[in-house]
Amino acid sequence: MKKTNYSYIGISFIILVFGIYFIPKIIDRITNNDTVRNDGGTKINTNVSKKANSDLAFIEINGEPKKVPAFSFVNQNGKIITNKDYNGKVYVIEFFFTTCPTICPRMNANLIQIQNSFTEYKNFGVASFTINPDHDTVEVLKAYADSYGVTNPNWNLMTGDQETIYKLANEGFNLYTAKDASVAGGFEHSGNFALIDKNGFIRSRVVNGNPIIFYNGMISQTEKVDDEGMSEEITILKEDITKLLNE
Repeated sequence: MKKTNYSYIGISFIILVFGIYFIPKIIDRITNNDTVRNDGGTKINTNVSKKANSDLAFIEINGEPKKVPAFSFVNQNGKIITNKDYNGKVYVIEFFFTTCPTICPRMNANLIQIQNSFTEYKNFGVASFTINPDHDTVEVLKAYADSYGVTNPNWNLMTGDQETIYKLANEGFNLYTAKDASVAGGFEHSGNFALIDKNGFIRSRVVNGNPIIFYNGMISQTEKVDDEGMSEEITILKEDITKLLNE
């Protein structure tokens, strides 16, 4: 009988610890409408290339520095855009959809602020891939771009075959994307940005000896912001963009 009581006490303790640690985090996610999933399975390389002039790490997947996979999609102006159009440019990658009711508006508001910080650089850009291409046609993407104030000629909002886009997100960048009728908007996706250098490699800064891999593209209601209203994470991304532009 005592053994059974000890078991109940042990189980109760585990439940108590779980509640103390995880429930506040769950409540915070629900409060901020952050319907995202962690991007896992990415192996990283903490060594910085000797050829680099900055301290930003190269991201390693399956034992090799990860380069942007080849892609070809249609942008908001009806033009075919490939990865080769970004050769020699530093750019940010995101996956989004125009009817997203939760994290996408925050992500793209942040990208607009970043765009406006680098207007003097002709070799800075953004690559935005819609995860709902059935709805997000060229015309829809054009209207969306205009509504947000996209002016950078190297910012392409792209649409195309859904399966190809999902493969690019999940396998090409390890940025989670999926259809999910149970979540707001009908799609679940990462709220992270990937940073790409002039040679097409995924890069990130090193914090406490480890690359952060991706940059959080969302501003949380409880997150510290700077004088310009940018989150600390977006400020870090701006600094790292500058480093790559100067390489």
